Amino acid sequence: MSKTEKFAEHIKNGYQFKGDAIILGAAKLDNEVVEGTQIKLPLKTMNRHGLIAGATGTGKTKSLQVLAENLSDASVPVLLMDIKGDLSGIAKEGEAKDFIIERTDAAGIDYTPTGFPVEFLTLSDEKGTRLRATVSEFGPILLSKIIGLNETQEGILSVLFKYCDDHKLPLLDLKDLIRVIQFLSEEGKEEFESSYGRMSSTSLGTIMRKVIELQQQGADVFFGETSFDIEDLMRIDKEGRGMISVLRVTDLMDRPKLFSTFMLSLLAELYSKMPEAGDEDRPKLVIFIDEAHLVFQEATKALLQQIETVIKLIRSKGVGIYFCTQNPQDVPASVLAQLGLKLQHALRAFTANDRKAIKEAAGNYPETDYYETEDVLTSMGIGEALVTCLNEKGIPTPLAVTYMCPPRSRMDILSEEEIEEIVGTSRIAEKYNEIIDRESAYEILNAKLDEADESEDSPRNSGKKEKSTLETILNSSVTRQIGRTAASIITRSLLGALGMGGRKSKSWF
Repeated sequence: MSKTEKFAEHIKNGYQFKGDAIILGAAKLDNEVVEGTQIKLPLKTMNRHGLIAGATGTGKTKSLQVLAENLSDASVPVLLMDIKGDLSGIAKEGEAKDFIIERTDAAGIDYTPTGFPVEFLTLSDEKGTRLRATVSEFGPILLSKIIGLNETQEGILSVLFKYCDDHKLPLLDLKDLIRVIQFLSEEGKEEFESSYGRMSSTSLGTIMRKVIELQQQGADVFFGETSFDIEDLMRIDKEGRGMISVLRVTDLMDRPKLFSTFMLSLLAELYSKMPEAGDEDRPKLVIFIDEAHLVFQEATKALLQQIETVIKLIRSKGVGIYFCTQNPQDVPASVLAQLGLKLQHALRAFTANDRKAIKEAAGNYPETDYYETEDVLTSMGIGEALVTCLNEKGIPTPLAVTYMCPPRSRMDILSEEEIEEIVGTSRIAEKYNEIIDRESAYEILNAKLDEADESEDSPRNSGKKEKSTLETILNSSVTRQIGRTAASIITRSLLGALGMGGRKSKSWF
């Protein structure tokens, strides 16, 4: 038996799965496609997370697109983090060009140009459905991790949240939290300390500065109402295809802390709200994070531990997370160890540091008798990738240089008019795009402090016993009419054991 025949048998045996699978392409050996060697990814293991890596221009985004298309066909909803703005084309059908047909023929499949059901989401003023969450829903523990508070400061922030819960002061956006901190630093300090204990002015000042820093990165755009319901990420269209939600975050590349805030809150909310999935034949939701280094770029040690914890646990909820980045070293080793699929496009070695990084990257892959992994990493062409995944028993599949299938949707971005058309027909945009600024802690405190000042200046009140500011707030008809507590203390405490924020409502963002 020749080397090629042995290789073909090796690949066929390694990529035989009982359940449904996504066809990624055909295997190559000695720079030639080997007939009958389909490289597949079992749907059953797609909640085991994965990595799509490679240098700029090697085909990472198109591989991500292929995975999203096939998941949608399998009735699995998808969330795409579109950092560069080049994933919108998945909504429209592609074009059957010669090089595309050549690739699908090599994989033994037909090419049918197809557009997919897409919902455009946004964290800013870009076109799309707005994502928001209230500060109360975010919770003190998660907020502390994001802004980098120490243990003492985290404890103080938790007490501040409890104070607002106890006294019906909704924390909807950051200006509410800032106003509460100001109030408890000045007018309400004595009353607060009599019931909740003393607070360090220095710690309060640090918390204030950290919150303002987050605000300056643009966090105001997604702290507020109406909160996004995660059920709207789980939709299936009339044809049984999973909805592909494309989150357009092209303006967040220079605000990594804001992007990390959003990502961690999303994962924590999915974990806290989704039931245990058990051993199912396909995931319930798959998330692709393009330019994933932005998640980790300025993350604190506590935040990295938080992300690692969530990734370890969330697979049991049927959620898969796939990081797309230029180099595997962009992802912390503790997170990289959790990723079952590794789809590695070519790397470039221009410097000594590049060569060192390639050597380290090669060590992440199973050993093979058919490739010199370090050499392969620098010699693959555009649209080729080194692939290994987990089979149904959790065992890594054989390493294979794969001649990747092309996307069936458009391999280019949509025009502004096409995006407007899709947003205009959205079933959920109207539900979330109305800006609501109801009365909350900021307005209540300001109004009652003004009222207290007027009462003190009134001649009729001279000689009368004055009510404290806190009594004025608590006894007001406005406060009594507030129907919901800002957050659920019990839920927060339970999730606090895992270091994750929880919330009373069914929504996030």
